Amino acid sequence: MIHLSSAEKICPAQDVPRTDPFPAGRPWFCGKIGVMTGPQQSRNRDAALRLEYATIAWNLGEAVLTIGLGVIAASLALIGFGADSVVEIFASVVVVWHLFPHREVEIPRRTALALRLVAAAFAGLAIVLAVLSIRDLISGRHPDHSPLGIAYLAITAVVMFGLAAAKRKLATALGSAPLRSEADMTFLDGILASATVLGLALYATMGWWWADPAAALVVAAAAANEARENWEEASDLLEGALAGGA
Repeated sequence: MIHLSSAEKICPAQDVPRTDPFPAGRPWFCGKIGVMTGPQQSRNRDAALRLEYATIAWNLGEAVLTIGLGVIAASLALIGFGADSVVEIFASVVVVWHLFPHREVEIPRRTALALRLVAAAFAGLAIVLAVLSIRDLISGRHPDHSPLGIAYLAITAVVMFGLAAAKRKLATALGSAPLRSEADMTFLDGILASATVLGLALYATMGWWWADPAAALVVAAAAANEARENWEEASDLLEGALAGGA
C-alpha cells in the first residue's frame, strides 16, 4: 500500500501519486509533477505548441488590423483591443519558451518564472484596459466604430473561445500551469472582443455610450485577479521546490 502525505494525491486515471504545487482552488493535473514522458505527451506538447503559434499569428494580424482600423476610424476601442493583442503575443511567447525544450523533467523554478511572466502580461492587460476605460468614462467620450472592425471582432471572439478550450484541454493533459494560465488570457480576449461588439451595438441601438468602457473595465478587473493568482501560484511552487530540495 502506498501511503501519501497530505500534500499528495492519486490521479484516478493513472493511479500515480504526485505532489500538488498549486494553491487551493486550482485543478489537479494527472501524472507526477515535472514528468512529461511517452509518445502521447510528446504529441500533446506538439499540439500545444501549434496552438500557441496559431495564437501568435492571429494576434499579430489582429494587432495590425485593429490598430490600423482604430486609427482610421479614430476608435479608442479598436486601438485598445490591438494593444491587448500585443500583450497576448507576449504571454504566448512565454508559453512557447516553457514548452519548447523537449525535456523529460520540468524544473519547478522554470515553471514559476513562466507563471510570473504570464502574470506580468495579465497585469499589463489590466493596466491598458483600465486606463482606456476610465478615460472614456470620465470624458464621456462616445465610441466611434468601423463596420469592418466590428465584423472582425465578432470572428475573433469565436476563434479565441475555440483556442482557449483546446489549450485548457491540453494544459490538463500536460500538467502545464503556464499553458492553463495563458488559456485563461485567450478566453479573456474572447470576452473582450464580445464585450466590445456588444458595447458598440448597445451604443448604436440604445445610445448607451458607457457600455463599451464599462465592460472593458470588468475585463480589466478579471485580468488583474488572474495576475495576482498566477504570481501567488508561482510563489507557492517555489516554496514547494525549496522545501523539497528541488
